[in-house]
This record gives sequence, structure tokens and C-alpha cells, in this order.
Amino acid sequence: MRVLVVGSGGREHALAWKLAQSPVVEEVHAAPGNPGIAALGRCHPIRAEDGESLLELARTLPADLVVIGPEAPLVAGVADQLRRGGVAVFGPSAAAAQIEGSKGFAKDVMRATGVPFADTMSVARVPCVVKADGLTAGKGVFVCKTQEELDTALRAVKSYGEQFVIEELLEGEELSVFALVDGGSALALPESRDYSRVGDGDTGPNTGGMGSYSPVAELAAGQVAELVDTIHRPVVEELATRGTPFIGCLYAGLMLTAEGPRVLEFNCRFGDPETQVILPRLEGDFAEGLAAAASGDLGEVELEVGSTAAVTVALAAERYPMAGDAGSPITGVEAAEETGAVVFHHGTAMRDGQLVTSGGRILNVTGLGDSLEEARSRAYDACERISFPGVRFRRDIAAKAVNVAG
Repeated sequence: MRVLVVGSGGREHALAWKLAQSPVVEEVHAAPGNPGIAALGRCHPIRAEDGESLLELARTLPADLVVIGPEAPLVAGVADQLRRGGVAVFGPSAAAAQIEGSKGFAKDVMRATGVPFADTMSVARVPCVVKADGLTAGKGVFVCKTQEELDTALRAVKSYGEQFVIEELLEGEELSVFALVDGGSALALPESRDYSRVGDGDTGPNTGGMGSYSPVAELAAGQVAELVDTIHRPVVEELATRGTPFIGCLYAGLMLTAEGPRVLEFNCRFGDPETQVILPRLEGDFAEGLAAAASGDLGEVELEVGSTAAVTVALAAERYPMAGDAGSPITGVEAAEETGAVVFHHGTAMRDGQLVTSGGRILNVTGLGDSLEEARSRAYDACERISFPGVRFRRDIAAKAVNVAG
């Protein structure tokens, strides 16, 4: 099988890394890819939103499967262009991707199915959450506990467009639950927990994600599958009923409240950096699973979850999320990998043979172990070996889960 991964971040590096391990995958390609993916296969200088050029590339290779990583090309309809061109695609149509592209659409679907979600407030009053309605790469969410925070949020959310929603502020622990979907059925993947705020102790603005871990101890055996049955499947069935079947990864961001799980948001793709802790825990042939979903038949697919624990820490630019960094030399990646950690490239580039920064989040460092404590220790040990000017990372990823100081 020849696979083309669309995108250039840490999620896409993790997807390429896992796909390259499949015995049925002969070649891994990426567009545009990054230096980390280039070590696994061939990268092509084509933007993720350029459907016409991606179709030409997929035909030229030829690609047996295209896996679209980011949400923007999915919402823009790149999967539709490829499918119309006769290419097998793992990723939803533009119509189905509205489950992430429009908060209003998602709430309409959840109302129709009875899936519990954070209620919309008609009046802006604290405590509440202000969310931009469209795609914001995880940054257009503002938690408001004071009037000052609410006033700031209402001004800031306008930078993402005129449409926004105000939701009740739910209390509890957040959880990310993913499922492979073939248009009608859903196959649960390992759960994870991510860290959205830039600073230790969940302080500072929201980001695309500063770290994650898996497994999550609060869930008993089989509970993830139950969550997929009660939350993902009704949505999958509703989308199919509307004539917009969902094919790809359906990601539910949940809040585990005292009254039970409530949906904070749905996303139409793998999470970032959650993918970097989920995929190392998966056993079975991941490539065959994605191909089966793309062909509309997950019936025979089994992807067992191993006992390995995983912790990912994002290394970011000094001013992230307000600004990124470009051109600063990065050292220590090989030393970090020698510890046994997996380093996924997110915002990197090669310049005259030197790995340099090229974005906000630069690298994702994933530690693996027999326990969360071991995985966490390995992740941070590897992080300390990597350096670039202004490097910053949270020091409390999974700290609460293993009862240590951040």
C-alpha cells in the first residue's frame, strides 16, 4: 500500500510514523510534510488546502490511500475533491466536517440525537465560556470566571470572525475520546487527556495543545467503548440520516461532570497532541484500519490497546501562542531520541543542513513506559536534552495523574 499523509504538524508525523510500521505499507508520502516525516518517506511541497494539486499527486504516485490530518482542508472540501477523482480518502466530506467547522451545526446535530452537551447561554454572564464559531486551531476558546475576563474575551473573539457562541461553564475533568468511523459504524480508540492552556497550572491563553497523556485512570475497562456507543454513534447515525455520512476520525472533547459526560466540542480529525499518545498504544494494523474506514467497512477491524502508557510534552516558541519563531537552530533531538523517547516534529524546517524552528509549537516529545509515571519521567528527561532559543514547555503534564509536583 502506498499512503499519502496530508499536513505538516506533529499529528501528521505521528500518523506517518504509525503507518510506516504497517507490514502492508510499502511507501509513505506526505504533503507538505516536515523534516521528521522526511526520515520516513518522501515529502512533496504541496499545501494541505490545495485539493487540485493533491489529486494530481495522488494519481501520479499512485496513492492507495490519502489520510488528511488537519481540519482546515477537510472543512474546505479537499476530501470531496479527492473522492470525486477516484481516490480513497480517510477524512470526512466538507458537509460532515461541519461537525467541527460550525458550533451551531454541531449543537443542532446533538439536539437531534439527545447527546448531552454544554448548553448555550442567551446572555453573556459569568461564569461562562466564549467560543468562536469557526476553525481557530484550538485558540478561539475563552474561559471566563470574572467580568473582566468576559469583557476581554468578547473583544478577542471578534478577531476570529463575527460569529461566536456563549456556553455554560462546566465543572469536572476533561477527556478526549476518538473513534474511527466508516460512515455508519464507529471503532473506539484509546482515550487521552490534553492540556490546552499555555502555562503550568492551566494558566494563560488557550493554545493548540501543550501536552497530553494516555491512559486516563478515571475510566474503567470498557468505559471508552461505552462512551463511543452513547456519544459518537448517535452522531454518526444522524449524519448518515442527513445524507452526509462521516468517514474519518470523530473526536469528542468531553467534560466528566457530576451529572455524567457532556460534550464540549466535536472535531472532524485526530487530535494534536493527543494522536502522539494514542498511536503508540495501539496494537494491530493501523493502516488496514484507516483503509477499511475509507472503504466503508470497519466490520473486521480489530485494534487492541496495549498496556503501554504515553506522555507527550510540546516544546514551544518563547512567545507562543501570541507569536512563533522561525530560523532558530534546534539541537539535541538525537540525544532525546537516544533515551527511547519519540520526537515528533511540529514546527520545524531544514536550512543548510540544520534543523531550525518554523512555527509556534516546535516539537512534541513522547515518553513511553509501563506506567504513566515512567512515561512522564522519560518524556521530561528527553525534553531537557533539546534546546533552541526561548524554548518553553509546561512542566506539569500528567503531574496530577501520577501525584507529583509539576
